[in-house]
Amino acid sequence: MVCLKDPLVQKICEFYEKISRLDSLKPSEDVNMLLTDLVFTCMPPYPIDCTKLCKKIQEIRSKLIRLCGEAEGLLEEHYSTILGSFDNPLEHLHIFPYFSNYVKLSLLEFNILSQHSKDVPSRVAFVGSGPLPLTSIVLASNHMTSTTFHNYDIDSSANSMASHLLESDPALSKRMIFHTTDIMNVTSTLKDYDVIFLAALVGMNKEEKVRILEHLNKHMAPEALLMLRSAHGARAFLYPVVEPCDLRGFEVLSVFHPADEVINSVIIARKSPFSIHSSIDQGFGPFMHCSKCAEIQVFNPLSQMNMIEELAVEEHHC
Repeated sequence: MVCLKDPLVQKICEFYEKISRLDSLKPSEDVNMLLTDLVFTCMPPYPIDCTKLCKKIQEIRSKLIRLCGEAEGLLEEHYSTILGSFDNPLEHLHIFPYFSNYVKLSLLEFNILSQHSKDVPSRVAFVGSGPLPLTSIVLASNHMTSTTFHNYDIDSSANSMASHLLESDPALSKRMIFHTTDIMNVTSTLKDYDVIFLAALVGMNKEEKVRILEHLNKHMAPEALLMLRSAHGARAFLYPVVEPCDLRGFEVLSVFHPADEVINSVIIARKSPFSIHSSIDQGFGPFMHCSKCAEIQVFNPLSQMNMIEELAVEEHHC
C-alpha cells in the first residue's frame, strides 16, 4: 500500500501542510508559488495508484483537492475582475496565467469530440463554468463557431462576472447563455443537449461525482455525449478521479491522459440508448460496458492526433 514512505507522497504532504496553514487562498506571492510548485511536482508521469493510498493519505488528498479547488476559484474570480475592467475583455484573455493550457485542453476536447460525432453539436451544456468560462469561450470562438453554449454554475456572482466578459462581443454573447442553478435540479432540459461537458471540480469526491453522473444519465437524451475531466497518476492529488467503471449507463468511448502541461485527463462517453434505471428496476442489474481501465495510451494531442483511439471496449467490473 502506498503510504508516507513514498518520496512523492512525502513531498505532497509537505505541500498540504504549508497550503493548509495559509491565512487565505486568494492570489498572492506565497499562494501562487506554493500551488505552482505543487502542480509541477504532480505533473511528471509517476507510477502511483491513488486507490491504494492508506486512509491517512486518502484524507490528505481529499482535503488538498478541496484547497486547490478553492484556490482555483479565487484565481478565476481575481482575473475575471481584472478582465472585466477592460473595454474588450476577450482581447486580453492571455493575461490569465493558465490561458494557454485552456487553449490546448479545448483543442484536445474538440478533436476527441470530432472523432465520435459526425456533426458539430448545435447545443452544448457546460456544467461548472465559473466566473472565467475559458473552455466555453475558446470552443465557441475557435472550434464550434455556430454552437450555442449553455453554461451552468451554482454561483450567481460567478455567472454575472462571466456574462460581463462577453458584453463587448454581441455575436458571441448570443451563443453563450448562463444558468444559475445546481445541476442536480436540472432534469428535462438536459435532454436538449447534444453534448454535456462536466468540469473537473463539479463533484469534489467520488461519491459526489458518481451521484452527478447518475443524474446526468437519468436525464440526458439517449446517445448524447458526455465529456468529463479526470486526473491520472500524481495529478490525482490535484483533481478528483473518474474511472470508466464509474460511468454506469454510459458507453465509455475513449480515455486520454495528456503527457504535457495539460493537467486533466479527458473521458468521452455516450449515453446508452437503454435506460440504466429501468434495467435496475427490472432486476437485470446495471447496464454498462466499460473501456479497458488500464494501459491507456498517453499522448501529446498537439503532435499525435492520429493516436487518440481507445483500446477495444470490453466489459469490466471494478
